[in-house]
Amino acid sequence: MTEKTTLNKRDFLRRTVLTGAGAAGATVLATPYVKAQSPIKWRLQTYAGPALAEHVIKNSIDWFNKAANGEMEIELYTADQLVPQGELFRAVQAGTIDAAQSDDDSAAAPVDVKVFGAYFPLASRYSLDVPALWHWHGLKEIWEEAYAEIPGVTWLSSGAWDPCNFGTTKPINSLEDLKGLRVYTFPTGGQFLSKFGVIPVSLPYEDVEPAIQTGELDGVCWCGITEMHTVGWADVLKYYLTNPLSGAWAGSYFVNTDKWNAVPEHLQQLFRLAMDASHYYRQHWYWAGEAKYRNEGKLELTTIPSNEWKTVEDEAFKFWDEVAGQSPRAAKVVDIIKKYNESMTKAGAPYRYS
Repeated sequence: MTEKTTLNKRDFLRRTVLTGAGAAGATVLATPYVKAQSPIKWRLQTYAGPALAEHVIKNSIDWFNKAANGEMEIELYTADQLVPQGELFRAVQAGTIDAAQSDDDSAAAPVDVKVFGAYFPLASRYSLDVPALWHWHGLKEIWEEAYAEIPGVTWLSSGAWDPCNFGTTKPINSLEDLKGLRVYTFPTGGQFLSKFGVIPVSLPYEDVEPAIQTGELDGVCWCGITEMHTVGWADVLKYYLTNPLSGAWAGSYFVNTDKWNAVPEHLQQLFRLAMDASHYYRQHWYWAGEAKYRNEGKLELTTIPSNEWKTVEDEAFKFWDEVAGQSPRAAKVVDIIKKYNESMTKAGAPYRYS
């Protein structure tokens, strides 16, 4: 194509545009104006209060917002700030909020696997057990299957948090000492602990510390010793029982399906990377803290002798079988957990110590 031909075509197009303008023939059309796209905005609520959220999610959301470079921004809200914790899942489903970070259990997810979120009694020993179970023993695929049956919500990822131990205002040195204790805990954990005379109590997260101070609560069975110090509960508690109800909390990220599908693929991938970064950070933050605060913390350590604690372990296995009877999918999860723990025991130290 010659330069003359190119110029003639441009002149023709210019004359055509101006002729079609009619009365506005004097108007010169410049480069078309394209309105800048507004950034995608999400509201995400976590199960955690403000102090804990700094470590379990805020840093990763800050990283995401920076890396999204103005294309997307996530506003983070802490426990109960927009909706009560027990309504969190339904709020994501309804689009009241766009996403959530929580365990399935306390968020009241309407799936048969919700009992395995948070602390399924004695199912794990270490925080690494959770990602191992999800990524290498089939739980990820089961969670995807379960949540695919729930309209409006997409399950994205699960990761590990801290162990679950008692922090109390009274010393626990035997199973007898558990009887009558009013304890803030998770729904499934509370159901199991009630077998030993514990009275599970449900409260808004921010009401826990005042309830301990006034004597309405005798303690918590909600977290490990790192979290007790981070959120201030160690200031109003006196004792920490070293026997864990579970070795690691299992928590997830959920998102409103329509909002997720509206996000470009590269930003979806960026959010997945942010979740993974959060999972990794918690692994080492909690692991370091659990040892640090046992050695340097404010709480006096107590322990129930192992021969007596075995009663709790035996009851946990019976509890697993009760849960397995709730649905074929729950039975499949229990079978995986059993085989996984048998494998870890067979592998020996450091996976399991006799």
